[in-house]
Amino acid sequence: MTAWLLASGDFVPLGGMDTANHALASFLARRVNGPVHLVAHRVSPELAGLPQIRVHRVPRPFGLHSLGEPLLTTVASRHARAVRDSGGRVIANGGNLDGRDVTWVHYVHAAYQPSAVGPLNAALVAARHRRYLAAERRALTQAQLVVCNSDRTVQDVVTRIGVDPQRVRRVYYGIDATRFHDRNEPGSAKVAIGRDPSVPLVLFVGALGDRRKGFDTVYAAWNAMCRRSQWDAHLLVAGAGAELDRWRVLADLDGMSARMTFLGYRTDIPSLMAAADLMVHPARYEAYGLAAHEAICCGVPTIVSAAAGVAERFPADLADLLLDDCESAAELCTRFRRWRAAPEELRVRTRAFGAQLRTRSWDDMSREIVDMSAS
Repeated sequence: MTAWLLASGDFVPLGGMDTANHALASFLARRVNGPVHLVAHRVSPELAGLPQIRVHRVPRPFGLHSLGEPLLTTVASRHARAVRDSGGRVIANGGNLDGRDVTWVHYVHAAYQPSAVGPLNAALVAARHRRYLAAERRALTQAQLVVCNSDRTVQDVVTRIGVDPQRVRRVYYGIDATRFHDRNEPGSAKVAIGRDPSVPLVLFVGALGDRRKGFDTVYAAWNAMCRRSQWDAHLLVAGAGAELDRWRVLADLDGMSARMTFLGYRTDIPSLMAAADLMVHPARYEAYGLAAHEAICCGVPTIVSAAAGVAERFPADLADLLLDDCESAAELCTRFRRWRAAPEELRVRTRAFGAQLRTRSWDDMSREIVDMSAS
């Protein structure tokens, strides 16, 4: 009987690395003969209730990540030693834990220098980044195996951190095809979320705490497009963060509040994707880009940065959706116009790509990671 320990902030099926962590933990709980220890701030109730799962919950004092992360590392280190001493395996996310076993990389801090608006917010972001860099380097250089979510991430881990390529493997994410599937025609889905079915919807999903996800580029391009009388689309913005209120105020000042809706943090992303005619994701840095992957699985054409990890999976006939310069509002405007000129053609191509992506499940991904870790 082999024990496993996974250390990460959250194990919940609500997007990004949290969904991937939740999927791996669920797979282990269902497929391995031994306890599965989860050291985390938050674990979904259905996962915590599985017989094999042992939750070691770590608080986030005052709800702050900056205070919770050191506590998680301390608790995870203690339990990791016990699991290793019993012959078990440890899988940690990035710099959360120097587990000296398997490190699963969803994001490379050495690959991107974050920036934020406002002196206090900028100072906090910079300080957090320095701490992450140090922890990341310690964990990755001492790991026996480094699992990455894309070829782009593999390259960053090897060239920016100096990890031996022989210790690095790439494992793409999977998908829950029951939640993210092709809805064919988005009209009824628009009605379900209270939108006019005749108005084209463009969806942005991403945190608004800094500029990494590129919403500033989206905003500038949208402002320009709305000056064209023939532009008839509406923008939905799903995401929260320190800059959300600033964007709301700016939209009011620019007379854009009727052309975009800020939804804040949402847990109903599949419903929003079902209603969308296009998704836009011009991130400055994206190790993978699960939200783009999910949208494509729903048959939604997605404009995404060419440098994002998920972009390396795009087929040649969807190259028009890849944004070469994520800083360029003008290029994004060009992509918007191309989409609006032939929306059905792009949707047909995207549906074919989505069908291909849906053949790879979260269990397929998890099985690869477990097989690599156990060998």
